[in-house]
Amino acid sequence: MSLGYVGVLTVRLEMPWVGNLKEKRALVRPVVERLKSRFPLTVARLDGLDAHDWEVIGVATLSNDYGWVRETLKMAANYIASEGEYRVTDEHTEITALGEQDEEVPDE
Repeated sequence: MSLGYVGVLTVRLEMPWVGNLKEKRALVRPVVERLKSRFPLTVARLDGLDAHDWEVIGVATLSNDYGWVRETLKMAANYIASEGEYRVTDEHTEITALGEQDEEVPDE
């Protein structure tokens, strides 16, 4: 039996029309802060911090309920896609069972 599940979502955002880092931060930072306050998630800006036209955001959550982790990450992905003035060009979700190494994660 699993102790719980850790879910991680990574999202690549692109905004080729942005000309500088300050403008990019003004687009990305509010979405990151609203995610933190709206959902039970840890959110971080992971990559592209020095690039003015793209960035990768990471989101993580933990629960003993696989379905809850999956749905929470799906809601976060939908929120990211709908809230900002950027394009989501890549999205990856990974859910890992904690505790038992031989246990399989339930089918989605």
